[in-house]
Amino acid sequence: MKKQFKAESKRLLDLMINSIYTHKEIFLRELVSNASDAIDKLHFISLTDPSVKVNSDTFQIRIDTDKEARTITISDNGVGMTQEELQNNLGVIAHSGSFEFKQNNENENINDIIGQFGVGFYSAFMVAKKVTVLTKAYNSDTAYKWESTGEESYTINECEKEDVGTTIILELKDDTEEEKYSDFLEEYKIRSLITKYSDYIRYPIRMEVTKSRKKENSEEYEDYTEVETLNSMIPLWKRNKNEIKPEEYNEFYKSKFNDYEDPLDVIHFNVEGNVSFDALLYIPSRTPYNYYTKEYEKGLQLYSKNVFIMDKCPELLPEHFRFVKGLVDSQDFSLNISREVLQHDRQMKVVAGRIEKKIKDELAKMMKDDREKYEKFWKAFGLQLKYGIYNDFGIHKELLQDLLLFTSSKEKKLVSLKEYTERMKEGQKEIYYVSGESVEKIDKLPQTEKVKDKGYEILYLTDEVDEFALQVMRDYNEKPFKSISQGDLDLDSEEEKKEREKAQEEKKDLLTSLKDSLSGKVADVRISSRLKSHPVCLVAQDGVSLEMEKVFDQMPESPGLKANKVLEINSDHPIFEALKNVYQNHKEDLASYGSLLYDQALLIEGFPIEDPLEFSNKLCELMIQANK
Repeated sequence: MKKQFKAESKRLLDLMINSIYTHKEIFLRELVSNASDAIDKLHFISLTDPSVKVNSDTFQIRIDTDKEARTITISDNGVGMTQEELQNNLGVIAHSGSFEFKQNNENENINDIIGQFGVGFYSAFMVAKKVTVLTKAYNSDTAYKWESTGEESYTINECEKEDVGTTIILELKDDTEEEKYSDFLEEYKIRSLITKYSDYIRYPIRMEVTKSRKKENSEEYEDYTEVETLNSMIPLWKRNKNEIKPEEYNEFYKSKFNDYEDPLDVIHFNVEGNVSFDALLYIPSRTPYNYYTKEYEKGLQLYSKNVFIMDKCPELLPEHFRFVKGLVDSQDFSLNISREVLQHDRQMKVVAGRIEKKIKDELAKMMKDDREKYEKFWKAFGLQLKYGIYNDFGIHKELLQDLLLFTSSKEKKLVSLKEYTERMKEGQKEIYYVSGESVEKIDKLPQTEKVKDKGYEILYLTDEVDEFALQVMRDYNEKPFKSISQGDLDLDSEEEKKEREKAQEEKKDLLTSLKDSLSGKVADVRISSRLKSHPVCLVAQDGVSLEMEKVFDQMPESPGLKANKVLEINSDHPIFEALKNVYQNHKEDLASYGSLLYDQALLIEGFPIEDPLEFSNKLCELMIQANK
C-alpha cells in the first residue's frame, strides 16, 4: 500500500532534514529515545492490564551494523505499532504517538516518556537514503513494514515478524567529500554516541562487538564477538546520595568533565514542585588553565528525562558561580523541536535561582564547617566572587558578601567581613583597608603604622578588582569601608588635631612653596595625621584611589583617570626640621627637596618615578652638599 506524504508534511520533512537539527549524529539519540518510549509504553500497559504478560527483565534496545550493506539497525521489544498507528505516527509528521499516549493516560504519573513533538524519527533521513520500519503491536498477530526514501511517498505492507516490537533499518547515504556517513557504521562511533546522548536510558542498549584474545596454547590472537551493554542505565544523580561513595562521585566527575584531580566539593540535590529537577554539581579543586580567558565556557550539562540535550547551558549558572561544573536533569524544561536548544522560560529561571541559592548555601556551610577546605576554594575562585560583586554593580552584594575573604593585618590570615566586624574595636565606625601589590609590601606601607598602633585591624587588598568591589558595596552591615590611603582617617585625639592644625598654619608658606614646586603632580602638600615614624607618604583625595590609577594605566585603552594625589609630611620626623632649615636658609634648594620626597613617596606606593636619572642626580647633589 503506497501513500503520499501530504504537501505540508513534505515541506516540513524537507525543513527538518536540512534545518532543524544542528548535528547529524542526533539521529541515533532520537531513535534510541523512541525505542525507550516504546518499551515504557508496554511496561505501563502490563502494569495496568493483567492480561498483558511481559518480563521486564528482557526489555532491551539492540543496535546492529552491517558495513557491506551500509545499514544500521535499531530494534526494541516494546509496544510495537498497528497499521493505523504506523500511518498516524510515521505518515503524519509532527504527530507524536508518545505525546498522545501521555495525554490519554494523564491521570497516571508517566514522566519517563521522552517524545513530545513527533519529529525525532525523521532525523534518520539526515543520514539514510532509505528507512525501513518492521513492527508488530503487542496485541496483534500481524506485522507491518513501513518504507520510505524521505521524498514523495511511503509504503505500508504486511510482513513477517515473529516478536513484538519495532525494528528500524537505516540504509546510509553514500559518502561524499563533506560527509563520511560510513563513520556511523564503526563500533567506536556508535559507542561514543550512546555514551554521549543515551548513557542513562533506563533499558540496556546492546550491540555485538568485536574483541581479541589469545588463542589457547598459542601466542597468536584471534577475534571473537560478544554482545555488550553500551549504556550505564542508572544515572548517578538519580541514586540516593546516601548510597553513593565519594570515589563514585569523584570518578564520575573526572570522566565527565575532563579533570585529573578530584573535585573539592560535591553538591547533589533534587527539587520537587512546580518545577522538578535533579542536580549534580561539582566545585573543582583548581582553576582551569583557561578560566579567565574568553575561551572558557561556563554552563551546566542539560539532560531531559536522562537524555543528554546540551553540553553547556549558560543560563542555568550565574556568572559569579561560573566555576561550578555539573549537570541538571528535568522533565519540565521547554525544549525546542530539535531538543538541542533550551527555550528561555519561567521554568529555567526558577531552576537557575534554586541552583544559585544552593551553591551559595553550600559555600557558606563549607566556610563554617571546614575553613581549611574553604580557603583552598577561595585561593582558586575567590577572585570570581569579587568580580561577581563588581560586575553587577552590587546587585549580588547580599548574596556574596559573607563569602568574601581578605588577608588581615592581624596574623596575616584570611578573615571574613563578618569576622572583622565582630572583633572591631569599641567605638570603631569604619572597616579599614589598604591596597597594594602584595601582603608583604602593604604591611610595610607608612600609612599602616599609626592605624595598627591605634589597635585597628586593616584588610589588605591585593587583587586589582578589590577596591572596585568594595566601592560598589559601600558598606557591610552599615559599617562603611574606609581606605587608610585616602581622605581623612580621623584617628587623632582633639589635642593632636589642634597641634597638627597649629603646625599646618605656622608652616603654611613652606607647604605652599612645596606644593607650587610640585605643581601638576600633587593637589596639595600637608602635614600628615596618619604618619608615625616615616617621613612622607602619598595619599589620594576622594574619588579615584592610587591603586585604581594603577589599574586604569594597565588597561589597553586607558581612560586616563588619575588620583588627586596629596603629599603628606610627618611634622614629628627630622625631615621636617630639615625642610624648615632649607626654606629659611637655602630656599633655592626647596624644590629639589620636594621633588626627592615626592619621588620617594611614589616609589613607596609602587609607582614609577618620572625621571630616575634626575632623581639620582639630585640625591647625589644633596649628599655632596651635606658633607661640605
